[in-house]
Amino acid sequence: MLTRIEFEKREHETLAPYAVHSDDSQGRKYPEPEHEYRAIYQRDNDRIIYSTAFRRLEYKTQVFVNHEGDYYRTRLTHTLEVAQIAKTIARALRLNEELVQAIALAHDLGHTPFGHAGEDTLAEIMSKHGGFEHNSHGLRVVELLENRYPQFPGLNLTFEVREGIRKHSSPFDRSGGLHLIKKESPPCLEAQVVDLSDEIAYDNHDLDDGLKSGLIDESALAGIPLWEEVDRKVGERFTFSDINVKRSQVVRNLIHEQVTDVISHTEELLSSHKVMNVKEVRALEMKLVSFSKPMQEKRQPLRKFLTDNLYRHYRVIRMSDKASRFLKSIFEVYLKKPEQLPPHAAVRLTTEDKYRVICDYVAGMTDRYALDEYKKFFEPYERV
Repeated sequence: MLTRIEFEKREHETLAPYAVHSDDSQGRKYPEPEHEYRAIYQRDNDRIIYSTAFRRLEYKTQVFVNHEGDYYRTRLTHTLEVAQIAKTIARALRLNEELVQAIALAHDLGHTPFGHAGEDTLAEIMSKHGGFEHNSHGLRVVELLENRYPQFPGLNLTFEVREGIRKHSSPFDRSGGLHLIKKESPPCLEAQVVDLSDEIAYDNHDLDDGLKSGLIDESALAGIPLWEEVDRKVGERFTFSDINVKRSQVVRNLIHEQVTDVISHTEELLSSHKVMNVKEVRALEMKLVSFSKPMQEKRQPLRKFLTDNLYRHYRVIRMSDKASRFLKSIFEVYLKKPEQLPPHAAVRLTTEDKYRVICDYVAGMTDRYALDEYKKFFEPYERV
């Protein structure tokens, strides 16, 4: 049988010296006995998957509000795609795949309904009441708000997974908010892999959804070097009778080009910095998992295109603005009469600030639940 001890022994035989090994974890906030057959990050994976916050990701917006169509990515499918990309990179670099997967599965647990529009709305409402930022809220979710165990609040995840949530960064993330620990050093390489995988996933899959929805016309991508380069390579290899198949292959190969670049460039940096252990990774003032400069330059026009043509598309702006109005109205109703909160949230009003209690509750809503709450409050014939 493969016991936990045997599994940990195999990690030392197969993982790189700069990887985080399961038996070297800085542990959990609340000590627990180890499992006989599951290593420490395997248990973190299981706890995240079984959490309420993880299940809710199925009905939380990526770009398109859930009811706009069944095809489009949600926070859940985005999260799974990030995990898949991250594990590929981790395997090539001989990092801890279990830890990478746990951080990837948890990295968006703090997201609000209606995507970044929801986060911006809560940040505005909470600006004078402690702030709101989804990474910090994600840490709050796993340390406090999940209620599944009698021995401790939250999920009692390992230090490394919680650090990965707290130090997660992408171009969409706002600074400030409720950071509980200063970002004093880079996180472990496994967390850095998730950061880059997140960028790769949302850039390419948002592009895919934008094309599928018709919000982006493929002809408008002419002149975008990275798109044209990959489109040409795909066209030289295959003949397509279905434009959708070709488009899928182009997106697939865009991801391949970027993943390959991250792996090769990170290997170069690890070698040039002579990094031999996790302590040396944390001692650096830079992240080692990164794109090469040529790839960074290639990616910029495509990312700018997405910002200008998808994220600022008038229909996406309409969805975002409508979502913001929904959440502000719901928040205001609870603020005026907090006793309308359900019992599990209302019980916290005796010991905590009502703004934070309401914020936690609203942030945990799915798109669908928030829309239903709005109907219950503002449509006279809707059952409450």
